[in-house]
Amino acid sequence: MLRLVIDSASEACSVALFDDSALVDFRHEAIGRGHAERLVPLIAELKRGGRADAIAVGCGPGSFAGVRIGVAAARALALGWKVPVQGFSTLALVAAGAAAELAEAGGGLIVMEGGHGQWFVQPFAADLSPAAAMRSLLPDEAVELEDPVVIGNRAEAFVARRGSGRALAALPDARAFAALPTAALFADPSPIYGRAPDAKPMTAA
Repeated sequence: MLRLVIDSASEACSVALFDDSALVDFRHEAIGRGHAERLVPLIAELKRGGRADAIAVGCGPGSFAGVRIGVAAARALALGWKVPVQGFSTLALVAAGAAAELAEAGGGLIVMEGGHGQWFVQPFAADLSPAAAMRSLLPDEAVELEDPVVIGNRAEAFVARRGSGRALAALPDARAFAALPTAALFADPSPIYGRAPDAKPMTAA
């Protein structure tokens, strides 16, 4: 079965096409901004135009815009192609990309940019199962966590601030999907923002 995997929740725009667990094709670009313009062309560049029998999409947490763009694209393609779509945590995908390191260390902590001076943090066990819930913390709160191996786009800042540990800089990469546990997938994907939205609705006068 061909599966299209999408993640645009961080500065990376990452897509991959799998035949069961075998990687068929991928595109992975660290673009910072511009996911809305770049995501669909990246998918179209894949073999078969990215056309698949199923879709999996990273639902965040991460960039508000990036999360929304990825989930909306996955839903639209699933509707157009009449195929099922599932979601997964972007932090779980980052953990899957460091599966060997987490297995060797007995687990580790994913630390990703959360915006507004906060970091998204979540520990994962050696088998890539979540060891606790995801939290959005200020850096001084986050560094109180004791995991010796830290992975993510804020891993180096985390270790430098704490003064100990091993940092592995990483972005979500759709190619890591093959290592993601089946239990990490869920139906009816919707954005996982991880914190309150930047804009608040206006209250009636």
